[in-house]
Amino acid sequence: MDTNEIIELTEEEILAGLKEQNRLRTEKLNALKSQGRSPYLQTKYPVTNLTNEIVSDFDNFDGKQVALAGRITSWRDMGKANFINITDGGGNVQVYVNTKEVGEEVFSEFKTWDLGDIAGITGTVFKTQKGEISVRAKEMTLLSKSLHPLPEKHKGLRDKEERYRKRYLDLIANPSVKDVFVKRSLILKEMRAFLDSRGYLEVDTPVLHTLEIGAAARPFITRHNALDIPMFLRIETELHLKRLIAGGFDKVYEVGRIFRNEGMDSTHNPEFTSIELYQAYTDYFGMMDLIEDMYKHLCKVIIGGDTLTFKGVEIALGKPWKRMTMQESVEQKTGKKAKGLELIELFEQHVEPELIQPTIIYDYPVENSPLAKRKADDPDFTERFEFFINTWEFGNAFSELNDPHDQRERFAKQVAEKRAAGENAEVDEDYILVLEYGLPPTGGLGLGVDRLVMLLTDSHSIRDVLLFPTMKPI
Repeated sequence: MDTNEIIELTEEEILAGLKEQNRLRTEKLNALKSQGRSPYLQTKYPVTNLTNEIVSDFDNFDGKQVALAGRITSWRDMGKANFINITDGGGNVQVYVNTKEVGEEVFSEFKTWDLGDIAGITGTVFKTQKGEISVRAKEMTLLSKSLHPLPEKHKGLRDKEERYRKRYLDLIANPSVKDVFVKRSLILKEMRAFLDSRGYLEVDTPVLHTLEIGAAARPFITRHNALDIPMFLRIETELHLKRLIAGGFDKVYEVGRIFRNEGMDSTHNPEFTSIELYQAYTDYFGMMDLIEDMYKHLCKVIIGGDTLTFKGVEIALGKPWKRMTMQESVEQKTGKKAKGLELIELFEQHVEPELIQPTIIYDYPVENSPLAKRKADDPDFTERFEFFINTWEFGNAFSELNDPHDQRERFAKQVAEKRAAGENAEVDEDYILVLEYGLPPTGGLGLGVDRLVMLLTDSHSIRDVLLFPTMKPI
C-alpha cells in the first residue's frame, strides 16, 4: 500500500468520527466531575498579559513570569515535553510543557486535555533554540472543556454557509476573519471621532415606530402587547433626527441598526448599520465636502494611504472626487438630455455600472427624491446627491425639504402609490407639524456602514463583515 495515498472519508465516516470524539471528550469531563474537579467551577484566572504583548515586546518580557489564558489551538506531543499554542484575544504564543517544570501529577492530567480546551498557563517567557518566543509552563489550569474537535487545521472551516452559521468556529479557524471585525470596530470608532471633532452630537432615536410611512422600503411588523397596537421596526433614522434639528440641535448623528423586510444578496442584509447625520444652516454641497473629507480620513487611518485595492482594482479615495449632475453624466454617456423617470432609468442603465472611482452624482429628479428640497432655479430637480465607488451607491444626501406644504404633497403621493400596490402606509402628520413649526435650512446625509467596511477590508460579501448575518434556519 502506498503510505502517501490520501484517504478520502465519506460524510458518514466523518460524522461517526466526530461523534466518537464527542463521546471520548465527554467521558474525560465526567471523570473530572466525579473527582470534584469540574473545569466549570473555575470563575476567573489572574491573566497578566495577552499573547501579542509578549510576542511584540519580547525583550521586556524575557525571563519574566506571566499568566495567560486562552484556547489550545495546536499541540506537538514529544513524550515528556510538549509544545502547545495558546490563542487569546490578542493572538497566540507557544507554550513549552515539561514534566520537570509542572510535576508528574499536573503533567499526567495535562496529557488528558484536548485541542480546543481553554487553559490558564503561568510561566516564564523565553526563546527556544530555534528562536521561537515561548512560555515555559510552571502552573496549568483547565478552565473549560471543549466537547467537540476544532475544524481541521489545514482544511479549516471552508463551507461559507457553515462559517456564517457558526461564526464562533469561523473566528477560531480563520484568524483573518477576526481581523476584519477588529477593523470594523476601528472604522466605527474613527467615524465617530471624525464627526465628534466637527461638533456633531451622537444621539439615539426609537427603533420601534408606530407608523408605516410611505417610504419605498418594506418594514418588519411586530406588535406591542401592552398598547395592543402594531409597531414597525425602523427603516431609517431620518425623520426623528430632523425633529432634533427643529428642536434646536445644530449637528446630530446616529449610528443605527436599520431593518428592511426585503431580499438578500452580496450587498444587502435585512438588518444593517447606517450612519445618518444632519446639520443646520448648510446644504448638500456642505454634505459633499464632509463625506469626501471623512472617506479620505478613513482611508488614511485604516489603509495607511490615499488608495486602496478592492477586487483587484485600485480605488483612489484620497484624490479629489469627481462631481457631476445626473443630467451631465447621462448626456455625456448617451447624448440624451432627459428628465424625470427617463433620466433615472438612463442613469441606472448607462452611467452607474461605470462609476468605479469615487464620484458624486447630484441634482436628482423630484420623482425619486421625496425628502429633498427642490432646486430654486429648476423645480423639476432636487438638491440631492449620491456618491458611488466600485459601481455601488454608498450614501445619499439632501438639502432637506423644509416646506410643510410641499412635504405633505410628496408624502401623500408616496402613500397613494403604496396603497395602490396593496400595501399599507400613512402620512407622518407629526413630522408635517414639525415642519410647520419650522425646520431651519438643513443638510442631511446617510450612508451604509457595512458597504464601507466591505470596501476598506476588501470583503466581497456583506455577510463577511457582519458577525451574525441573517440566515435561513436549517
